[in-house]
Amino acid sequence: MKHKPSIHFAICLNNQGYEASLEVGKLYQIIDDEQAQGNGLIRIIDESGEDYAFSTQRFYPVELPQNVEAILLATV
Repeated sequence: MKHKPSIHFAICLNNQGYEASLEVGKLYQIIDDEQAQGNGLIRIIDESGEDYAFSTQRFYPVELPQNVEAILLATV
């Protein structure tokens, strides 16, 4: 049985109404939050450095190569 890799990053596609918190085209770290996911939200660390829940429609989750992800996670 193959384990599906977790996705830890997403690209912002829409920052309307959150221009100070999100930048379109920027890669953001995802924080696992099952309750948010159940409500159509994704929890990310925004420009303030804090984690907030936003609509999943604002982001496109991306699977990165393991070595790239490890470097990014080590720097945040």
